[in-house]
Amino acid sequence: MSGFGSSSGSGSSTRPAFAIFTRGPGGETQAWSPDVLRTAGAESRPPICCGDRRAVLTENIEAVIELGKAAGGVNDTLATHMRDAIPQLFENRPSFESLEAWTNRHTMLAVAHLTIAAKSFGVDSCPMEGFVAAKVKEAFKIPEEVDVCCLLPLGYAAEPLKKYGGRFDLAQVYYSESYGESCQF
Repeated sequence: MSGFGSSSGSGSSTRPAFAIFTRGPGGETQAWSPDVLRTAGAESRPPICCGDRRAVLTENIEAVIELGKAAGGVNDTLATHMRDAIPQLFENRPSFESLEAWTNRHTMLAVAHLTIAAKSFGVDSCPMEGFVAAKVKEAFKIPEEVDVCCLLPLGYAAEPLKKYGGRFDLAQVYYSESYGESCQF
């Protein structure tokens, strides 16, 4: 299932997102397969979903180009375009104010793919924030350039944790033509 997250879309193809898999009490790597998740109890540890700001470095761009060439998806023309366009994206930042915002967006694209894939196998998930990122980084030796986006518990819920709390009506979250303008469905 983890392959779904690593294959998720990325606006610049630099793949800044990754997950850290921790070891369970018995030393086993916490896997994402349905069989392992069925047997993992409350002691299982969720993957730590991270975004790496170093994805913008030239050596990473070149590594992505080489992967693309090996897969037959990047020719010399596209490689030249990537070498020119990707650094400009990060110099100009047309759609994000910080690299952390960029890495979090791309990490959450991968997390969304993982949660959908998990559900297709009947596995429940719950992306979590609200933790102290500095403590997580310290405990798992995560470099300064890497942003901890979320934790992603996966498993089989015995029953819903709580009754569904509802969501805002579509008219409150979808707009037509401009912000605040009512959209009719």
